[in-house]
Amino acid sequence: MNFDKETYTKLIIYILSKCYNKPHIGKTMLCSILYFIDFNYYEIYGTLLTKETYIKSKKGIKPKHFIEVTQDLIDKNKLFLRKEPYYNRTIHRYYLTIIPQAKFSEKELEIINLNINKLINHNASSIAKYIRNDAPFSIADLGENIDCKHVFSRKKNIK
Repeated sequence: MNFDKETYTKLIIYILSKCYNKPHIGKTMLCSILYFIDFNYYEIYGTLLTKETYIKSKKGIKPKHFIEVTQDLIDKNKLFLRKEPYYNRTIHRYYLTIIPQAKFSEKELEIINLNINKLINHNASSIAKYIRNDAPFSIADLGENIDCKHVFSRKKNIK
């Protein structure tokens, strides 16, 4: 699969526009939402929406192109990053400097919005526990690419 940078970029901007008023949405949450959108989209349509590669790390989900894409958005002044205190931690919080213009199809928006709405009230700790129960993540070894085909091994309550 060839990574779709344009869709990935639009998706990051869209998610941030939907979560702007949630102080707990930092890098960990953003990466987790991207993962679930892609993998749930794959489960229904047989392809990843962004064709991103997700890697299992000690801290959870590590999208292969996340830093590259967010840095590109920062360099183009479409985004800025602030490290902010959040309870006893520091989160990496992204802020939009543009009004999102992203267009998605109706079927794409259905999956995107469903995942955002389901995950938006999690925090980094609870999303990490949630991800550990997801079959594709739990089957992968640390440092290994997470195989989207394992979505079909999920229990029905994880989606």
